[in-house]
Amino acid sequence: MQIMFKNILLPGLMALPILCGCAGLQRPLSDAALGAGGAYAGYELSNGNPIATAGGAAAGVLLSEGFQAWKSRSEKNAYSDGYTRGSGDAVKTLYWHLQDQQRTKPEQSYRLIDVVIPEHWENEILLEPTRRTIRIQE
Repeated sequence: MQIMFKNILLPGLMALPILCGCAGLQRPLSDAALGAGGAYAGYELSNGNPIATAGGAAAGVLLSEGFQAWKSRSEKNAYSDGYTRGSGDAVKTLYWHLQDQQRTKPEQSYRLIDVVIPEHWENEILLEPTRRTIRIQE
């Protein structure tokens, strides 16, 4: 039984978290596999001492949790880095859009028309005739 566990079951248990595609199962399976591997290593190295076996199991679970914490921190850093780069691209796009708007546009033709406004009453006040210039863009 010990040879079967060492040669078949232990590598299978260690590979199970890697092959697991569901993120919800990866953490408990990883904890179980590394805990079992740690317990086995503690048992073998201490010649069956139950305290060393329990310590090996705890060390395996702690190793698994440490890996999960490192992985989640890496994912958060990657998300933050991507967000920062994306917002930087948005700022660059806005900058170049404003630059395009401020470039001199081709001359547009316009003409000026002089208009004479005759004498008229406005709010019971008599206004004298005036001249105004109107710009018409073509």
